[in-house]
Amino acid sequence: MSARLLVLAPGMLTTVQDRGRPGYEHMGVPPSGAMDPGALRLANALAGNPGDLAALEFTVTGGRLRVLDADCTVAFSGSATLHVSAASGMPASKVAPWQSHRLPAGATLTIGPLERGMRGYLAVCGGIAVDPVLGSASTLTRAVMGGIEGRALKRDDVLAIGRARARTQRRWVPLRHTAWFYRDAPIGVILGPQQDHFSISEIRRFLSATYRLAPQSDRMGLRLDGPTIAHAQGADIITDPIAAGSIQIPGAGQPLIAMNDRQTTGGYPKIATVISADLPRLAQMRPGQPLRFEAMDAAGAVERLRADTQWLDARERELRADPNFPIFPLLFP
Repeated sequence: MSARLLVLAPGMLTTVQDRGRPGYEHMGVPPSGAMDPGALRLANALAGNPGDLAALEFTVTGGRLRVLDADCTVAFSGSATLHVSAASGMPASKVAPWQSHRLPAGATLTIGPLERGMRGYLAVCGGIAVDPVLGSASTLTRAVMGGIEGRALKRDDVLAIGRARARTQRRWVPLRHTAWFYRDAPIGVILGPQQDHFSISEIRRFLSATYRLAPQSDRMGLRLDGPTIAHAQGADIITDPIAAGSIQIPGAGQPLIAMNDRQTTGGYPKIATVISADLPRLAQMRPGQPLRFEAMDAAGAVERLRADTQWLDARERELRADPNFPIFPLLFP
């Protein structure tokens, strides 16, 4: 029998996400998927899963879940305090994020508010089991697609867990590595494809400015507060495709960055595009957090992505596993 998870408190915005559904943007369907795919990948690795299995993406506030029917192994990648009670009415014990934990049937896992970053991921050995839509479990709430009825989790939802391949060893990521997900550095961009709709002075203004994420930012796009950018040829263009990281400049002049749940076409000129390697860092930034942009060429963007991929590969390979390490020593003396 496989375990299930009962949602006791869903948090502010918790959805089922995997690596997304690429290949359908020509049909108007955005890829969705985890906003920080590297954090999803390590959560899955800690739980003993392939990196692309579906997990829960928590936004800012965390939540509370109860294990039903059978034991399961879970791992949370994110900066939050976790508590587990082995059974209803029993005292809760603090456990660490970025580690795998074996939870018994009846246990309650409480994920506290994120202390850093915007998103965290809870992976369960076997993955969250939902019917795929266009090959993916990812939730696109504005289209009521994927996940659990195409929506965020709500109280009393029951989540099925896929069949685990084997009982997993306990694993953990050294804490010194976790700061990598929240590192502070300029966001790399490649100018264009419509940089000719802006004067050289406005492009310089854009690259030298400090912006802050606006509260209206979400999975569809990040709105920026800061210096406005003037158009040289008007704010409208013939509608064309919008890639992940496209930075549109609408008529009001405030930049808007397209993210995972973006519309697939748009009619505002795009001054620049965020490089793929820096999109996860953007996804972990909170409203009010400052950011700056740094112009790069395509070769530099590819090298940055290669370096980040190699870093994640190394972290996955070196996950420490110890079959003799006590599993949940406070609950299993």
